[in-house]
Amino acid sequence: MASGEGRRHRNLVPLAALINREMRSEKMEKPTVRYGCAAQSRKGEDYFLMKTDCQRIPGNSSSTFSVFAILDGHNGNAAAIFTRENLLNHVLGAMPRGLGREEWLQALPRALVAGFVKTDKEFQSRGETSGTTATFVIVDGWTVTVASVGDSRCILDTQGGAVSTLTVDHRLEENVEERERVTASGGEVGRLSIVGGAEIGPLRCWPGGLCLSRSIGDMDVGEFIVPIPYVKQVKLSNVGGRLIIASDGIWDALCSEMAAKSCRGLPAELAARQVVKEALRTRGLKDDTTCIVVDIIPPDNSIQPSTPPKKQNKLRALLFRKRSRDSVNKLSKKLSAIGIVEELFEEGSAMLAERLGSEECPGQPTSGLFMCAVCQVDLAPSEGISVHAGSIFSTSSKPWQGPFLCADCRNKKDAMEGKRPSGIKVV
Repeated sequence: MASGEGRRHRNLVPLAALINREMRSEKMEKPTVRYGCAAQSRKGEDYFLMKTDCQRIPGNSSSTFSVFAILDGHNGNAAAIFTRENLLNHVLGAMPRGLGREEWLQALPRALVAGFVKTDKEFQSRGETSGTTATFVIVDGWTVTVASVGDSRCILDTQGGAVSTLTVDHRLEENVEERERVTASGGEVGRLSIVGGAEIGPLRCWPGGLCLSRSIGDMDVGEFIVPIPYVKQVKLSNVGGRLIIASDGIWDALCSEMAAKSCRGLPAELAARQVVKEALRTRGLKDDTTCIVVDIIPPDNSIQPSTPPKKQNKLRALLFRKRSRDSVNKLSKKLSAIGIVEELFEEGSAMLAERLGSEECPGQPTSGLFMCAVCQVDLAPSEGISVHAGSIFSTSSKPWQGPFLCADCRNKKDAMEGKRPSGIKVV
């Protein structure tokens, strides 16, 4: 216990120092975030989260960030409710302490993976069989970080009419890589067979019959249906942009471009209603239909053209293509089409060793007690099991190096990779 206390004290940073560091790192005024939500319920399994008063440093208003999430439950609503109530806390609990803003953003993708896995592990321990998709969006200034499992989706609409998808659909029908991963991990993929041997409907994973390859919950399907999210982090230019986050009730009716086009020019609240209205007009209310619209607006509420990053910038830049517009002059068309989005991070691997990386992460302790990288419990040196133990995915990682997992989380990792049957029994 004494060594644990010592470790915690050595990693504490005075609040004043953190605030000063935070203020020095703010080189550009923050954008305004406006948002709205609309929903139509059929089964009562869609849930959402909108929280705009989160703080990286408690008591420091300059460290505020926003969180938005869509949770589309199936086989009941328990998993969606549990995820809405716990996922944010688990993600923040996995963040190292004493980080400045840039370090915090760099550590966020790894913390999102740990938070998703911990949420799934805790929910499955309850013995309930429902599951949920999760599309979880963090907006910090001009930086947008999206983590997702399942087939809810987040798109980005930028100035000039360019639309980019910030998530990957984990539907077995469309995702060949996920089908291969599931079968390699011990699952079977096929369509529902009816009398006479005919096969109908979308591709599903058996046992269980789930159409998705990633979700939170679904303990009766098999743990090769993993909660490890696809994560993408981008930085917007100072022209801002619009996020549309929605459940599959929207995307089964509208493509990304149609959803964005249907609500352009409307404020966020009306835009969300319009997207839902358009989806219902196209397909009817066949599923729960939920949409969140988030506008990231320049502080002076004007649209200023951005300039491309310098060539020596190591961050990759994604220049969205220009769409021609009617009745505008050539210069204004060029300016409106300049919407540079810097891609800071993208990773979708389902292997925990790849996603948690090495122990060389900002703010991580290098002495004292070990800590489980997923559930954050303290471990004695003899208890921790390296996430790389038995891994072939990184020649630079050694099995005695961190990050470390407790025995329960190591068992879950093995189950997700098909190295053993799930040990969780349905009650």
